[in-house]
Amino acid sequence: MGSETVHKLAVIEFTDENTNPETESWSETCKKVVDALEKYGCFVAIYDKLTKEIHEQVFESLQSLFSLPTQTKVQNKSSKPLYGYVGQIPFLPLFESMGIDDAHTIRGIQDFSNVMWPNGNPTFCENLVAYTKLAAELEKIVVRMVFESYGVGKHHEWYVGSANYLCKVMKYREPKIGENKMAFVSHTDKSFMSTIHQNQVDGLEIKAKDGEWFGVRGLPLSSIVVMAGDAIMAWSNNRIKSPHHRVTMEGSEAARYSVGQFSFMEKDMVETPEEFVDDEHPLRYKPFDHLKYLDFFSQEENRRLESAITTYCGVSQ
Repeated sequence: MGSETVHKLAVIEFTDENTNPETESWSETCKKVVDALEKYGCFVAIYDKLTKEIHEQVFESLQSLFSLPTQTKVQNKSSKPLYGYVGQIPFLPLFESMGIDDAHTIRGIQDFSNVMWPNGNPTFCENLVAYTKLAAELEKIVVRMVFESYGVGKHHEWYVGSANYLCKVMKYREPKIGENKMAFVSHTDKSFMSTIHQNQVDGLEIKAKDGEWFGVRGLPLSSIVVMAGDAIMAWSNNRIKSPHHRVTMEGSEAARYSVGQFSFMEKDMVETPEEFVDDEHPLRYKPFDHLKYLDFFSQEENRRLESAITTYCGVSQ
């Protein structure tokens, strides 16, 4: 029997007023954010700085990027695990992605662009960085809200000083007749926090705690899905869970494009604050190096683990 619960993500507006810590609406928004993350591990943010113009320019640029020859796109390489080109996978024929390191800076976007277009593409760079800066800004606001809500605001400087951003630009083409509509398999993000912005083609599905899958449908242009990653699950000592999610191109007659931006702690270990540990909440995870965790997950034998983070650094109870 399936669940009788009708699952739906919280929709939270982020404005100049409620993103100002000096206002009363800041506290109210903090509570909404933490409640949503504790319930589903994600929510829909409506960010008023994400304009229709930015939205349209980003996806025009992605269409141009993905129309490049495959031999060009596979030049997207990185020494960091899972940061480069992914595609041409027989069991995931609909999916293709590329990674941009240091994505919230114009230098990071330019370094990527110069590989794709050796003669330069300033329009692509301007369009992408206009979005990636906003996504990083929103994510930092959300993380600060989480830290302050849990009473560990003094640790926020650790996060700001250590976080770097990977942007993965993704295309899910429409399935052909008789082709599997599973565009990307169930997984959790390995980041601290993720932000996902898409064009107007649905497909994202979330697994609720009761095991039911539900779709995230009809997102407005100014929306960004904010999602907890494995690292914040370990940091919060399981107060926030990283949700399993997937992409299914059911009934899609057009390609789905999305921009995922992922924060990784690159300068310091990820460690559960002592404030989160007591007799009722024993320590669940040992401190770990975030990029070494990515390296662990990138190994074929670890890709299908139910909880890679628990296997990697979980504490036996």
